[in-house]
Amino acid sequence: MDLTLPIEAPFSLQSVLRSHGWVQLAPFSAETPYEAFTYTDQLAHGARVTFWTVQSVEEGVHVAVKGEVNTLEEAEIRAKLTRMLDLERDLAPFYTIAEQEPKLSYMAERARGRILRSATLFEDIVKTIMTTNTAWSGTIRMVQALVDLYGRSLAEDPTRHAFPTPAELAAPDVETLRRQAKLGYRAPYVSELARRVDSGELDLHALETSDLPTPLLRKQLLAIKGVGAYAAANLLMLIGRTDYIPIDSYALKVVSDEFHDGRPVKPADVEAAFERFGEWKGMAFWFWDYDGEE
Repeated sequence: MDLTLPIEAPFSLQSVLRSHGWVQLAPFSAETPYEAFTYTDQLAHGARVTFWTVQSVEEGVHVAVKGEVNTLEEAEIRAKLTRMLDLERDLAPFYTIAEQEPKLSYMAERARGRILRSATLFEDIVKTIMTTNTAWSGTIRMVQALVDLYGRSLAEDPTRHAFPTPAELAAPDVETLRRQAKLGYRAPYVSELARRVDSGELDLHALETSDLPTPLLRKQLLAIKGVGAYAAANLLMLIGRTDYIPIDSYALKVVSDEFHDGRPVKPADVEAAFERFGEWKGMAFWFWDYDGEE
């Protein structure tokens, strides 16, 4: 089945896919220069696994779905793609601010600012936990293991698996997760998150759509085991709250090089560098032209 999501300019699928490393994590797949991507997804309606190929067309984004889908499934795919491509974010206020800063002035012209997300917040949280205290290659390996071991396979191609649902990740015990997927200390965090979401104890939809002030929403994210300050800020960015900066070793390095001539810096220095952008400081940090090549 083919469907099209009409999208108003400015929009660039390539810019969304380049926004961070999620496109390199299963069940995404893409080839540089990231002009299209594929995604394997388990639909909530019917619990069927589908495979999508997504690419830009003049009217917006074209999605080729393997096999036929019913009306409910089509609506679910549209809603998930809207989330994944960050289509509901209003970037006009940020573009106005960015025009005044040479290091951000390219944003509107190149349709930057939308951040690639997973189909669900659950997947985003698990993947964010997989980024902590490891090299990026470790994140890729652990996410691939979770998908291959616990995700349902596509009927037409058993080598392709969807990201596992909360129920599927709640089923194995902690030691099985640790041993099979080699998650290390992250195994109990993933297990508890999956159990809480599957049981209904933790309502991620309510959390994602909450109108709480960002500091209070951040406290709720920090209450999830395995989510520290960096992970909470990263998830806030994905939710659409850009008040906080996800500060890790990369953030310390780029801010040191950009603003402090390579001298060691602290998290407070990272915050100070972008404080003038207020509620948009996370966006300013994320898309800043650090190397002068944008």
